[in-house]
Amino acid sequence: MRQQVLTPCLPENEYIPDVEPYIFGNRVYLYSSHDRFGAPMFCMNDYVCWSAPLDDLGNWKYEGVIYRKNQDPKNRLGLRLLFAPDVVRGTDGRYYLYYAFDFMGIMGVAVCESPCGVFRFLGHIRHADGTLYGRKKGDGFPFDPAVLVDDDKRIYLYAGFGTAVPAIVTGGKKLEFQGGYAMELEEDMLTIKGEPKLLFPNHGEDSFQEHEFFEASSIRKYDGTYYFVYSSRHNHELCLAVSDRPMEGFRFAGTLISNGDLFLNGNTDEEHAANYIGNNHGGLLKLKNEYYIFYHRQTNRSSYSRQVCAERIPVDENGTFLQAEMTSCGLNGGPLEGRGVYGARIACNLWSREGTGRYDCQRPKQRYKSHPYFTQEAKGDGGARQYIANMQDGSVAGFKYFRIDRDVKISVKVRGTANGMMRVYQDADRKQAADCIPLNCTSDYRWYSGRKNIEQGIHPVYFEYIGEGALDFLEWKFEER
Repeated sequence: MRQQVLTPCLPENEYIPDVEPYIFGNRVYLYSSHDRFGAPMFCMNDYVCWSAPLDDLGNWKYEGVIYRKNQDPKNRLGLRLLFAPDVVRGTDGRYYLYYAFDFMGIMGVAVCESPCGVFRFLGHIRHADGTLYGRKKGDGFPFDPAVLVDDDKRIYLYAGFGTAVPAIVTGGKKLEFQGGYAMELEEDMLTIKGEPKLLFPNHGEDSFQEHEFFEASSIRKYDGTYYFVYSSRHNHELCLAVSDRPMEGFRFAGTLISNGDLFLNGNTDEEHAANYIGNNHGGLLKLKNEYYIFYHRQTNRSSYSRQVCAERIPVDENGTFLQAEMTSCGLNGGPLEGRGVYGARIACNLWSREGTGRYDCQRPKQRYKSHPYFTQEAKGDGGARQYIANMQDGSVAGFKYFRIDRDVKISVKVRGTANGMMRVYQDADRKQAADCIPLNCTSDYRWYSGRKNIEQGIHPVYFEYIGEGALDFLEWKFEER
């Protein structure tokens, strides 16, 4: 039986950002970097892979570690970190993994006979004379590789970064940080053919004004059109550029997703976003004639504990992509069922009475000490429960969307020092509460029940805590009367 698909879509203790989704055979595979909960830096774990059947995207399988950071001969001690990767099926039928070590300034390639086996080191991206790309003065900074094998079997690589990194970090060479570069590769999947081309400048007349390239290159080709997804200088959004040619003619085609729903419905205020924002990276997936954008959210008041999410991209009558909103049901094919128990972790909206903000700031835990946040019971990745911590007076958690087709009331499972009420709303504006649940919390989780039937139909569900103290929010349920 097909399972419902929640967002985030993987287990609550898995932290994989920068996801590139691909269909190989009858399964969807997710390739990504790998954060460690509570870590002081991005991407401290090795690469892993997850997959699911095309007809059951709620049934994700952990495929295990596919590449370890110390497999590359330039990182035998494992001190450098594996940042965002990409995978492509080569013309020989094998699978090629492209990666960059943090800010080291080189890109590596590994190969495997299956999409989820253990990849073996193959080599580094290099110029025709054998010099590694990133080791010549004037090379574009090798970062966030994206790779495409075209219909005519030509191979294209995209990479770049928009902020300068000191030469002492990148091997002593003065590299270029002008934006996103494209280059063609030889059949060996390693050697650059010709000269790299600055395709997505991060400033000037030829840049995408107000949405200039920053990082997170991702490339797809569907039905003759090249789709380039990237993160702009705003950092929280993933943007789209399209062309009918792989190395020229790209035009800006809008914002696909923001991990704070900024720019959606005209909102540009980062301090009043729909969630706490930070960097973003992901890729497109076409599935049954619909398009989905994979992205990640921030948790734990940190940029270093990110989780994969996905949303269906709305399309207008002209076939133009519109910005997707964050939901709790992005891959589900429609609203979630208005019955059963749901973890608070699937909230797509979260803010405090004062609003929201950026986690990629100095001392975010101190700056947002009075704000709610996603976290888990303990450090480490094994089996810990995730919840919303520190909901104080005026904090709001929102969940979208549910199909309610029977008489139900809402109950919440919370703990803490809270003494007040949880207001339940079924509209984003929160004009009139559907119910008010009295709370008198203890140090242990307890269920507290509402008293009214909520309205039937397709609705979001918002919870606003009003009162003294603070609470941790573990889960909630639709309770039949």
